[in-house]
Amino acid sequence: MDKEEKIRQEDCNEDGLGSGILTLTSRRVAFDKTMSRIMDFSKRMGDTMLDIPLQDITRTWKEGLLIKKACFATGTGAEEKIYKFGVFNSGGWVEDIEDAVNSLS
Repeated sequence: MDKEEKIRQEDCNEDGLGSGILTLTSRRVAFDKTMSRIMDFSKRMGDTMLDIPLQDITRTWKEGLLIKKACFATGTGAEEKIYKFGVFNSGGWVEDIEDAVNSLS
């Protein structure tokens, strides 16, 4: 089996989960919460809120006029879960996620 490689990582905000770090690897998408303190400008890692294998991603898209978001869904129908991440380059994130999913097959 191929070694897991980090493709992209960025500080971001997810609509339902809050602020954290979004990571795309050759096998999965992960989101880790972060806790910040304004007093001393420190930031520390919190819990891993999402750890989704790429094969579970059913669709990707970008949305937003002023605040651009990279979005993806897992599952279908009533089981579908949608995640929307405010990242710097939403189009690049969507393309990279699609490329990573397509490279699995």
